[in-house]
Amino acid sequence: MKTTPQQTEGTETKSKKALGDKMKAIVIHNFGDGNVLQQEEVTIPKIEQDDILVKVQAAGINPIDWKVRQGYREDFLQNNNPGILGWDVAGTVIEVGDLVTRFKPGDKIYANPSAARNGAYAEYIAIRSYEAALVPKSISVTEAAGVPLAAQTAWTGLFDKANLKADQKVLIHGASGGVGTFAVQLAKIAGAYVIGTCSKTNIDMVKSIGADQVIDYKNEDFSTKLKNIDVVLDTIGGDTQVKSLKVLKAGGILVSTVGINAAEKSPRPDVKTIGYYSIGNGAKLAEIGGLIEKGLIKIIIDRTFPLENVREAHQLSETHHAKGKIILTIDQKTNG
Repeated sequence: MKTTPQQTEGTETKSKKALGDKMKAIVIHNFGDGNVLQQEEVTIPKIEQDDILVKVQAAGINPIDWKVRQGYREDFLQNNNPGILGWDVAGTVIEVGDLVTRFKPGDKIYANPSAARNGAYAEYIAIRSYEAALVPKSISVTEAAGVPLAAQTAWTGLFDKANLKADQKVLIHGASGGVGTFAVQLAKIAGAYVIGTCSKTNIDMVKSIGADQVIDYKNEDFSTKLKNIDVVLDTIGGDTQVKSLKVLKAGGILVSTVGINAAEKSPRPDVKTIGYYSIGNGAKLAEIGGLIEKGLIKIIIDRTFPLENVREAHQLSETHHAKGKIILTIDQKTNG
């Protein structure tokens, strides 16, 4: 691990932490409901050559968290036991690996770390440096923790997979959710005509972040109101996905964060369907950060919870009715 002559006694203490001291974390030893989430003392992770050790200040809650908790990734506990969930993080760099040049101790970063490794429901996390970016100076670390996974998922679907262009029509399902709120804003920045679906109570919010048209999914059938859509971003699946095929124009594209099993049951050979997930990319996150700095993207946060209230946070996420992001606050101090 890198050290410099300028490092203080406090920094040396932080190095000792990385070599075996303990930290507070929320862990799972087996899959199941929220009761498997337990607070324990575990060893602070040791960083590898391309890692950064981050003191976690906030962590975003995402559906992947409770899906893994329920057993969605059976290999997770085989590789991490006990397992620590949480793959949206913002905090302060404490140490850097020998090959790291982009960050230094004291930097505030945010990241969507690999879900193959232990996550951010803890006081410290080891992150591959290429997954991280500097937190935009215009936002807090709490806001920053709500950005990486959702914003990169929206970006990947709209631009890397669907190649969304200006003046195209895009339909975004779950427009008031974590991925949806970023997708609406990114699509609008790109010059698309943006249509979102959400509940009646969230219509004004979705319009306020850029949607040109919003449909109340509980009281309106979007499949009878829309046609000739170029791109559908689906975060719902099931019947919503099947109906989405009907509104696409020939040559249109449906991209889905939940797989395309429903679409396969009602195929349309003249459209393209793509299931995908996002991979943490520091360069892409830095580009998103630039848009945040310019005031072009707002971070919508539903609620924040202290780390010890993680079960309640999971319960809210599992309702699928959160407005924007749910955030866990771990330690808002910046000293190690």
